[in-house]
This record gives sequence, structure tokens and C-alpha cells, in this order.
Amino acid sequence: MKDFQFLIKRIKKQGKKIYLIPIVLGIFLFAVIFAQNRIDGQIEASKIKTVPFPLLIKELPYSVIDSKIEEPLISAKSAIIMDADSQVVLFTKNGNLIFSMASTTKLMTALVALNYFGQDDIITVNANRISGVVIGLKNGERVYFKDMLYAMLLPSANDAALAVSNNYPGGNTAFVLTMNNKAKEYHLSNTHFSDPSGLDEENSTTAFDLARLATIVMKNKILAQVVRTETKEISDITGIKTYKLKNLNKLLGQDGINGVKTGFTTEAGEVLITSRQENGHNFIIVVMNSEDRFLDTEKLVDYIKGNVSYLNLGL
Repeated sequence: MKDFQFLIKRIKKQGKKIYLIPIVLGIFLFAVIFAQNRIDGQIEASKIKTVPFPLLIKELPYSVIDSKIEEPLISAKSAIIMDADSQVVLFTKNGNLIFSMASTTKLMTALVALNYFGQDDIITVNANRISGVVIGLKNGERVYFKDMLYAMLLPSANDAALAVSNNYPGGNTAFVLTMNNKAKEYHLSNTHFSDPSGLDEENSTTAFDLARLATIVMKNKILAQVVRTETKEISDITGIKTYKLKNLNKLLGQDGINGVKTGFTTEAGEVLITSRQENGHNFIIVVMNSEDRFLDTEKLVDYIKGNVSYLNLGL
């Protein structure tokens, strides 16, 4: 306002005609209105835009365990129950402690191999003698990759896992490196792989990471089909040499259990990852370093059976 009065006095001093005053006044008013509109626009832009309530809500089934149910006593040093759909943890016992993972390693082996090999690609066995569980593959034998998956994941054949990794570009070393890169990609921050079979005790992870890995496996249609298979006969590409395979998970097919993988070494103890479906909902159960993996898993299945409810939360 002082600036405006100064302008008027200056006009009069200079002898300008009085009719210039309305013009100057109009310019001043226009500037004031323009400035006010700009301020109002900034204020409006800073406000949170409201969205109709139905558009703001995205339903998410959040699983909750009945708090009245007593937690089971299990021998496993580490265990977890995870809702595979929402990733909600319903039960945990030392879920973030690191243990050796034994043959559950082969779940990552299968995922890495599937990213490179086609189902009908031929794996040429070029492995030396390997300890632990084997199906008896011989050097020079040629087997379809799809059959190697069953050999790795049903009887947990170490010779099949090594044959697959040796056929990967760069061989076993490059394969294991890719396994660890995949672990980072899947945000399995406490997981490390040192071989594709799980014989090496340096293969390590947590029950939490194993549950997340199993969730990824069960979303893969090929692997989900393999791990739910109880028995399978495979052969070399000629069909002459055959192998009868049996899934080591003796809980398979009971109480909605449809996978996933067993593991055992002296260091790791008994390990079992289980996938279970109930009323359209999927659960992953992991027990590590157990004295009786099947009994522990049965107790954890009983713990959630009919005792999980769901809340719809808005995001």
C-alpha cells in the first residue's frame, strides 16, 4: 500500500494528468488478484485429494490364529508357520536363527535350473561319485531335464542335482553363484549356498527364509506339480534304463498337504518344508534341526487346523 501511495505522489509531482490514476489503480488491483489466485492454487494443490471410499480400499485377507489355542511343544530348534498368500507369520520358534539347510537346498537348485533349461533339454551325466542319497546315474548317461527335476525333489538325489549344475554354462561354480544371486533377488538375506545338493554344511538359512523360498516354489506350476507327486518312474532318453522314484515326505496327501521338501544331514538334523491347503488358503510350515520332523509338522498342522480366521484390511 505504501508503494502505491508513493506512486500516486510521484505522478502528481511530475504533473501527469489525473486520468492516469484509475489506470494505475487497475493495474495494481489486477496484480493483487493474480497473486491471490496463485496462492489459493498452491494451497489447494497441497491438500490431500479425497477418493471415494470403495476406491481407496483394497481387500487383503490377513490371517489371525485363535489366541486361545495353546502353542505346540516341538523338538525342532527352529520352526515357522506362514500364510503363503499374505506372508503373515502365525507361529515362530527361533524363526530367524541360521541353521544348515540340507537337501532343502534343492528347491533353489530347481528354480535356477528352470530359468535356463527347457523341459525336454537333455542333461548329460558327467559327475564323479557323490555321497548321500543317489539314484545311481552313470557318467555319459543322458536324461531329460524334466525327469531330473523329479529325481532331485522326490528321493532327493544328489547325483541328479550335481548333473544338472555341471550342465549349466560355467559348470557347478557358475551355478552356485547364480543360486546366491537368486537368494538376493528373492530377499533371502540370511541364506547362503555353497553346493547344489545340500551336502555341504555351509548351505545355511533360516526357517523364515525357507518359508519364503517355498512360497515362490509353490507358485511355479511345474515345481508345484513335481513336489506333490508321491511316486514317479523316469528313464534315460532311450527309455531302456529306468528309475523308480518315491517322495520322502510321508505326510504328502494327508490333511491337505501338497509338498514341499525334506532334508537331512548330521549337522542340519531333520528338516521338512510343508505346503498345506485349507479352505482355499495356503500355508507353509517349516521345521529345522528337528528330532522328528514329521511329528513336529503334524503338531503344527493341528495347531492351525480350523483355528485361523481372516480380516480384510484396507491399504
